[in-house]
Amino acid sequence: MYCQHKPSCPDAEAADHDAARIVASHPEQGWNLLCNGVIVFEDTGELLPDGSPVEPHRGPAPHTVMAEAA
Repeated sequence: MYCQHKPSCPDAEAADHDAARIVASHPEQGWNLLCNGVIVFEDTGELLPDGSPVEPHRGPAPHTVMAEAA
């Protein structure tokens, strides 16, 4: 998928990829599709465009924790 928002949303590989805009919402099924191709689930798990999963991550987002440590 190619983001056409201005400014562009983060790529699926970016640390802040969850900041991309929702292009398809399915709350009744517990997931949303972001414009960068990432599927986010209501339990905070994710499925990246290449098919690799991201385990649910409750609490602070990993990229914010990394930024605080720097």
